[in-house]
Amino acid sequence: MTLAVIALGANIDAPIERLAEAYAHVSKMADFSVLDVSPIYQSPPMGPEDQPPYFNAVLSGEYTGEPLPLLRALQKIEASMGRVKTRHWGERCIDLDVIQLGDCVVHLPSLQIPHPGLRSRLFVVQPMIDILGADHRVPGLPELGTLREALSDDTLTLCPNTALG
Repeated sequence: MTLAVIALGANIDAPIERLAEAYAHVSKMADFSVLDVSPIYQSPPMGPEDQPPYFNAVLSGEYTGEPLPLLRALQKIEASMGRVKTRHWGERCIDLDVIQLGDCVVHLPSLQIPHPGLRSRLFVVQPMIDILGADHRVPGLPELGTLREALSDDTLTLCPNTALG
């Protein structure tokens, strides 16, 4: 079994409920056993600023398959939930990203692991710290605590009384 870290994000169509729906789908996936899920955070939109704020969480699990089937399974969940890509970094009812898959490093046109945006996204780093600890390391990157320090100017708000798991 391999530690898998998946980021969940949404900013339209009842985003917190969409995160919960996505969590339920992921928890039913074959070859995947959820270990932990972070609190939900709200952050300003990345990219176009004329969209609602995002709600984000991270979950960890044990995965027994290969990287591309995991990506395809997540994309199938997104499609079943009605995700439509209208513009780069635009609004979305759900976004599921593979952030880490153990010590695996993948560089394919359709998939990069570790996720290439991790070091610049507090909305992923902080939830990962919540479930994996500040000393957790992603291949090729410093400890999560070090990444968080570099992102200390970013805005992130914990959403109280919300939980996915």
